[in-house]
Amino acid sequence: MVTPAFMLYGTQISSKQVVVMESIPDSATDSSLRPATVMQALVPILVLISLLSFSVYLFGEDASYGPNQIALIVGAVVASIIGWRNGQDWQQIENAIVSGVTIALKPILILFSVGLLIGSWILSGTVPTMIYYSLLILDPAIFYAASCFICGIIALSIGSSWTVAGTVGIALIGAAAGLGLSVEITAGAIISGAYFGDKMSPLSETTNLAPAVAGTDLFSHIGHMVWTTIPSIVIALVLYAIIGLNIDTENSASDLAVTMQLITDNFTINPLMLLPVLALLIMAQKKLPPIPTILAGAFIGVILALLFQQSAVLSLAGDTPNVFLGLFKGTWQTLYDGFSLSSGNETLDDLMTRGGMSSMLNTVWLILCAMVFGAVMDHTGLLQCLVDYALSFVHNTGSLIATTILTCIGANIITSDQYISIVLPGRMYKMEFQNRNLDAKNLSRCLEDAGTMTSPLVPWNTCGAYMAGTLGVATFAYLPYCFFNLICPVVAVIYGYTNFKIAPLVPEEAAQPSPAH
Repeated sequence: MVTPAFMLYGTQISSKQVVVMESIPDSATDSSLRPATVMQALVPILVLISLLSFSVYLFGEDASYGPNQIALIVGAVVASIIGWRNGQDWQQIENAIVSGVTIALKPILILFSVGLLIGSWILSGTVPTMIYYSLLILDPAIFYAASCFICGIIALSIGSSWTVAGTVGIALIGAAAGLGLSVEITAGAIISGAYFGDKMSPLSETTNLAPAVAGTDLFSHIGHMVWTTIPSIVIALVLYAIIGLNIDTENSASDLAVTMQLITDNFTINPLMLLPVLALLIMAQKKLPPIPTILAGAFIGVILALLFQQSAVLSLAGDTPNVFLGLFKGTWQTLYDGFSLSSGNETLDDLMTRGGMSSMLNTVWLILCAMVFGAVMDHTGLLQCLVDYALSFVHNTGSLIATTILTCIGANIITSDQYISIVLPGRMYKMEFQNRNLDAKNLSRCLEDAGTMTSPLVPWNTCGAYMAGTLGVATFAYLPYCFFNLICPVVAVIYGYTNFKIAPLVPEEAAQPSPAH
């Protein structure tokens, strides 16, 4: 199974790392094993899709709190049985599962750190302050479009969609609730903007990984992405603006006044409370390691809470012998179990009662089960079989690009990881693009248009699980409103079939061997 380097902040991906990821042997190619068939590969996929459909039908928004995990495990069991019938023993499959779970350890540590960060930032007044100032400056009629634009600009500057969602995104969700607006649409706008900036930033690791896998250079890749990315984000902004025209601003104004009063009643609001956000963004810009960066932001939040939000901290502690123990207990409780607010306003209480490491346990459970399924599918050769079958439908440029797009989306669903959804199709289709005299930047653009863009739309994908857990909105609830993420793959396919902005391979490049990766 390919082993991506999970990182929260944008980092340069070296060609050496790509060599490592692409040179890992597939156990399914062992000559003593029977090759998997397409029908075998489809069985666990159909089982998974059926169970996930029943899960959503029976449990609704609670599907990700256990039912989806069971569906993924059952799918993994079915894939394991097929692998066993093809000659693999359980020890091999178990080793693959352990490797798959190991890959997920870094994002899991990041998730726990983000849970701790969210709790400390609410306790410190950082999130309430961000919400308060957002309510002051953002008009309800332009709120959705402005949310998308703001997140896009910040993500472009730091190269991280996760950082944007975990900081500015939380505040915008709170502001939407305060204005009486849809948190689902707001979450879609946040993710659209965050992934636009992430995709176009030279600091983003996926933006570096895609051209490295495809065999082109970073800035040719970014320049070629402009043609699919800019029209997609413009269409998304127009759609958010149109939705904003139908907002009842009178009701929003009354909700606004109540929310702002409740915030000032329960927290000390001061520009100084934005210090943790500034520190986090600076450290992210400098590409410091993600986990220490997040913990540093949480630590600054704890200091501010002890200095300025003592009443809020003590309210969590309950009866304690003295103030010192009360502050200690309240802070400790927030870090492991999150902050809890009892203002009397149900909407604000639901928004502020969140965070803590324990809040990420369900997300971690979902990721682990997803990685088990992806590891078994990859190790048994079932995933490779599906990719090879997809190549049989490639007859022209349009079908090649459409197949690449669908493979990236399928990899996001099956392997639960956006890095694999870039590396695997990039490795499989690289020679096909070259054989058809297509520049490698066409492939790298497809990898991002589908692999990067659709990762937050899959509930059990690490990106989808993170966004749902961080923003507090179920993946299937915000999915219809992630306009940018939905439009980008469609635009890429249209370009392929119309041959618009499809760069040919220049003669001197076609005569040279492709770069080794």
